[in-house]
Amino acid sequence: MQTLKQSELNWIREVVSAHNMSASKLHTYASQVQDPQIRQMFSTASTQAKQAAQNLLQML
Repeated sequence: MQTLKQSELNWIREVVSAHNMSASKLHTYASQVQDPQIRQMFSTASTQAKQAAQNLLQML
């Protein structure tokens, strides 16, 4: 694998951070909503955002 430049690593760090923030917010939304279908949608999206962040970190 090719070595990443510092600017590319910084960009990946920002993307991982954004995914983690989204996951946290979606989890909060899921815990506050009353409708079970919407709760499940938020919960699924939160899990997917966490997984995307983890996948990015594993590629480094």
